[in-house]
This record gives sequence, C-alpha cells and structure tokens, in this order.
Amino acid sequence: MRFQAERDTLADAVAWAARALPARPAAPVLAGMRLAVHGDGQLTLSTFDYEQSALAAVPLTGPDAYGTALVSGRLLAEIVKSLPSRPVNVDTDEHGRVTLECGSAKFTLLTMPEDEYPALPDMPPESGKVGADLLAQAIGQVAIAAGRDDTLPALTGIRMEFADGLVTLVATDRYRLAVREFPWEPVIAGTEATVLVPARTLTEAARSFGGSAQVSIGLAETGEQGAQGIIGWETSDGRRTTTRLLGGEYPRYQTLLPTEFTATAELAAAPFAEAVKRVALVAERNTPVRLAFSRAGLTLEAGAGDEATASETVECVYDGEPLDVNFNPQYLLDGLGAIGSDVAVISFTTPTRPAVLTGKDGGDGYRYVLMPIRSAG
Repeated sequence: MRFQAERDTLADAVAWAARALPARPAAPVLAGMRLAVHGDGQLTLSTFDYEQSALAAVPLTGPDAYGTALVSGRLLAEIVKSLPSRPVNVDTDEHGRVTLECGSAKFTLLTMPEDEYPALPDMPPESGKVGADLLAQAIGQVAIAAGRDDTLPALTGIRMEFADGLVTLVATDRYRLAVREFPWEPVIAGTEATVLVPARTLTEAARSFGGSAQVSIGLAETGEQGAQGIIGWETSDGRRTTTRLLGGEYPRYQTLLPTEFTATAELAAAPFAEAVKRVALVAERNTPVRLAFSRAGLTLEAGAGDEATASETVECVYDGEPLDVNFNPQYLLDGLGAIGSDVAVISFTTPTRPAVLTGKDGGDGYRYVLMPIRSAG
C-alpha cells in the first residue's frame, strides 16, 4: 500500500479507531487495525473484535495512493502520536512490511494476515438523529449508575428506549438508578424500540461525538430483547461505531421511581458536594455519611464511637418533617456531579425508601434515584 496524509488528522483518526481495540484479544489478529485506501482519496482505519467495531476516514494529500494493510493498532497509535507535525508517508517494502516516514523519522511495522481478519458489520439502517453534545451528556449522566459485575451482564448495560420524539436512557446497579430523557428526530414517525447497550462501549462512543453536530443512530434488532442485534452510531464527520447488543431481563425500573414525596430539600450543589467530601474522609470503607434534615438546615456526620468523627452544617431550604438518612458518600457525589445544575433538589418519602436527586425545576429530564443505607443501630 501507499499513501500520504497530514500528521494531525491521521493521528486523531488512528487514536479514535484504537479505542475499540480489545484489551485482551481472543486472537492476535484482533489486535490489528486495518488501513484501506479508497478511490475517492480517502483512507479508512477500522478495528473489530466481534463485539464492537470502529471506522474512521482520513483525507489523503499525496498522489498514487492505493492498497490495504493490517498492522498492530496500539503500536500504530503510539507511533503516529509521537510524530512531528509533518506529512506522513506510508508505503510497503519488498518484504511486505509497512514503512512509515515523517520528516527524518522512519518506522517499519510487521503486517498481520488480512485474510484472517473478520469483515466489519454493516452500519444498520438509520433510525433517527440526535444532537451530538446532548447524547454525549445524557450517556455520561446515566453511565455512572451502570453495574460493573460481569456476572450480572444485563446490569452492565444502558437501556435505551426509543419512542416517537423521545429517547430514555436508564442504568442501575441495584443501589442507584439514573434516568435521562431527551428528544430525537426519528426517520419514521412512531418508531419504537428498546435495546440494551454495554455501558462501557457506549461511554467510549460518547467521547467520539465531540466536534460533530449530530449523530445518526441505526438499529438492527434480532432475537429476544435485541440479543445478537447491533446498534450503530455515525457522526457528521463520518466516524462510525457499531456494538453488539446485550440480552437478558432488565429490572422493571419504573417501580423504583417514586411519584409522591413527603419532604424536599433544596441546596447549592457545589458546597453540598464539598461538605460530603470532607465529612467522608473519616468514613470507613463502605460506611455511609449521615444526613439530618430539618428546617434549620442540613447536618452531615460520619464516623462513630472511638473512631475519627466529622460533622458539618450546610444551608438548605427544607420542607417536611425532620428526617435522618444514610447514603453511600461516593454514590451521592456521583449524582451531584451529574445533575447539571447549580442547585440540587432531593425528594424523600421515608428514610428507608429511595430518594430522588434532580436539578432545580426538574433540571434537564434527569433523575438520580439513590437507595439509603439502613442504620446499623
């Protein structure tokens, strides 16, 4: 193969495609990145491990470009990132190895057998579009609540519910629940679908949405609950990702969303978060911080007995009977960081029932439901 490309655009595309490379490839060839020159003056860079694929295009600058090659994706990414800001020339030598030159730097890479590399899945038909920044923000807000226990694979996913004009993202690890709703533009009015996408893959995809105005979403469902189906994302600059959907039964999360409340607290999010961080310094691992709400304000406490203790008072506007509740401090901080508002609102039913954390005035359609920790006493 042979081509020339600008270093910055090549490095950015290689780094993006390398994100989909598996940490522990099932076969050596899956650690490869496929480079392919096309007749329209474009170079495509692709990776695929049977679960997730990524494809990026780079405009070429030199004449006589042609060919394909499969090389180590991580090594290529490290090399291109280190190059000076000069044109990059790639060629194959008489031994079939890939040579890469930039300025006075020259590298030689071994190639992998292309005939053993799997074909990338096709991008599913477009189902609709959504603003790139909006989608990336929503994914970040709910991904914090996704489970990390691979023995419960359904909980490691983000549930995506598509309805006419509205997308709902849901994630839960059984201790907290995050829900975000936002508008989208379906290709066909009345489109409805529900899929379960690996949270880790979706989070990685969201990082690639920057610089794009809109993201096209494609769905190809097969089997029970979308098992073995795929979902695809394509940005307006031509970068494309597909991932295989998860199967399994997802919890009926709607029953965990309280609809009536007996008390609410409204307080500045940043000072509240800083107070939680300070008080939690004395909390032993997996022990809660205690929050005492009253019309006089909020008192936070941690530690007990002969151990180190801490307490701090924070101003808040509280409506309801005095209430004491215990929360995991990190889970509480995760929610405060995700609400996207300067003012946090916590709504309660009882000290032992889930509390709902939102931004003021409902924020942006985001709800973070947090289970209290029962007091040892």
